Amino acid sequence: MARVRAADFEEKQLHILVNAAAVFAELGMEKASMSQIAARSKVSKALLYHYYPSKSALIFDIIRSHLEELDQALQAVADESHNDLPELRLRKLVRQILECYRDADDKHIVQLNCRGLLAEEETNEINELERRIVMRIADALHDINPEINKKRPLLKPVTMSLFGMLNWVYMWFKPDGPITREEYADVATTLVLEGLKNIK
Repeated sequence: MARVRAADFEEKQLHILVNAAAVFAELGMEKASMSQIAARSKVSKALLYHYYPSKSALIFDIIRSHLEELDQALQAVADESHNDLPELRLRKLVRQILECYRDADDKHIVQLNCRGLLAEEETNEINELERRIVMRIADALHDINPEINKKRPLLKPVTMSLFGMLNWVYMWFKPDGPITREEYADVATTLVLEGLKNIK
């Protein structure tokens, strides 16, 4: 007979993922152990293994859930702003990316540093999620400058340059620093918008 899933299964699973991400971000994949993750999550090793059979399974779910949350949030922004000018839509998308990065530094570090440890089919799934996220920004940039690829393929370099400004925010951003998350989102967007005007 199949085991009945507990009513709080997803809540406990999220709790484990958050704490596992913290352990991986602090110690790295090799040094982190399932025992440390169980202790940080305040669950037994038996319960941890009930949810995740291995560190690699945890890493995959940390990255997958992080990207799915971001993709869904960007889809909602795109749906709500499809009638906006593309410049405004881009600003809203960038703000949403940084909002999704709020309190997600550990997950982001795992995504950047541990994805090479995933199985091929898991990597393919993560790559597809990342492509969808990147295309949402690329589409907005193309709408702003439809000629961006006319003479040479510059859409991808510009798109990835914007992500470069966003993906490394966790390295320096301080909530009590001189600029808010929302203000930095606008700074990054403005830098790209002004640059787009000069791309020939």
